Amino acid sequence: MTQPRKSASPDLPAHRNSTARPGYPDRGGTKAAGSTFASGHRVRPHATGMHATGIVAGTTEKGDSQVATEGTGLGATRAGPTETGATWTNAAGADPTKTGATRTKTTGTDAAETDTTGMNAQAADPDETAATGAPAATTAAVGAHPAGSRPRSPADGPRDASASAALPPHTDTAAATPPSARNAPVNVLIVAQDGRLAFEAVLFAASFARFNRAGRFRLWVAEPQPGPLWPKDPRIADAAIRDLLTGFGARIVPFESRHFGATYPIGNKIEALAALPEGEPFVFFDTDTLILSDLAAVPFDFDRPTASLNCEDTWPKITLYGPGYTEIWRALYDQEGLDFETSLDRGQPEGYWRRYLYFNAGFFFYRCPRLFGARFLATALRIRDAPPAQLAGQATQPWLDQIALPLVIHGLGGGRDTLPSGLLDGTVSCHYRSLPLLYAREADSTVALLEALAAPNRVKKQLKRYAPFRHMIYHGRGHKARALFDRAALPKREKTLRNQLRKAGYWMR
Repeated sequence: MTQPRKSASPDLPAHRNSTARPGYPDRGGTKAAGSTFASGHRVRPHATGMHATGIVAGTTEKGDSQVATEGTGLGATRAGPTETGATWTNAAGADPTKTGATRTKTTGTDAAETDTTGMNAQAADPDETAATGAPAATTAAVGAHPAGSRPRSPADGPRDASASAALPPHTDTAAATPPSARNAPVNVLIVAQDGRLAFEAVLFAASFARFNRAGRFRLWVAEPQPGPLWPKDPRIADAAIRDLLTGFGARIVPFESRHFGATYPIGNKIEALAALPEGEPFVFFDTDTLILSDLAAVPFDFDRPTASLNCEDTWPKITLYGPGYTEIWRALYDQEGLDFETSLDRGQPEGYWRRYLYFNAGFFFYRCPRLFGARFLATALRIRDAPPAQLAGQATQPWLDQIALPLVIHGLGGGRDTLPSGLLDGTVSCHYRSLPLLYAREADSTVALLEALAAPNRVKKQLKRYAPFRHMIYHGRGHKARALFDRAALPKREKTLRNQLRKAGYWMR
């Protein structure tokens, strides 16, 4: 396997970002925080002899109940997934899968907030892997209640057969991995697939390469593979996009979708964790993120996970006669065998949503992706397949990842205050969600960085093929949208900002 091209963009200007993030919801006084499925198929090495046409994309955007589908006639050359016919070593010479055998090809998907624009194939189900030598830890046990949880009642409804295996007891996971070293190598994970996410991944990789050259942080791009849960091949079709990603130092790794796929592509971030090396600390980012400075500035405590507090009260939706926040969240903690009381922020009033542990899943981290991923998957499947009675009337999609995430983090000894505020979702990273939102609310330095990253010809040639990037970055619509807003007086709620962009004709994703 050829080594990734060394890439940096020495022509890019140094970037400085203001600590203030105008236009984001008020944090309410809280501290911000920072299988294998044996298919028998032979994994294709990089190939360029196939054309991807007629790919259909459909996605759900969190906070906006619209679904956008669009067809495309791109006859883009399809590049096969990364090579899996031999053992693969990282820069340190160690096999990332730690199996000593051929690398596992898994399948799965990504979806931070999965919108599509005619190029993402997002509308089926997951269940395909092709490879040998997968580590046992990859086949994470899911579905059963951990020790100490309450027995299921008839009111819980039937449990899906896919969630029948046992999750390791909560007390075992804390001792399964030695304490993380402050300067240990860290794996940074995003997910990409054909369409919008591939172009967003190029921007993420370019920004990552710009500011992280010391080698401690290593970028992995997890790519879902074809399978029964995807109606179209979700892999990145264009060899030029793949070359850009590897040129920026990214390692493209396949993963399988066994539980979510196109019906819930946001679940890709859960299933992709099994593709990372076991026992090594990781940081996951949604693909619609820019890195603004060196990640080494973030004092990660990988033994105490957290996630993004840059969120709004999106779930649950309290009804007039239904249970309140306390009853709903307590039922979920009881189902997982967790102590609900210790998760509360007692500085917030009873019944106010900030009192309860709740995150945006735009970033999260821990000392081992397999432990975190197994618990995340098991918790999400229990909520999906056998929710407590108190969740009756509550929609769990597209919020399933954000419902499960607080339970996972609390169960692993983390919380809302394990990172200093103002770094991730601040001066070190920007979860922009969409380019219209970036232009509307982000700092001037962030806009300048975006345009500098998109300027080199080899990058521009690819990004301009994607209509929202072409119009917003290269045709000037972004600056027209930016001129509509006073960044010192932006709407508090993101939905209001999106609606204003739509009304003015500048919303696209």
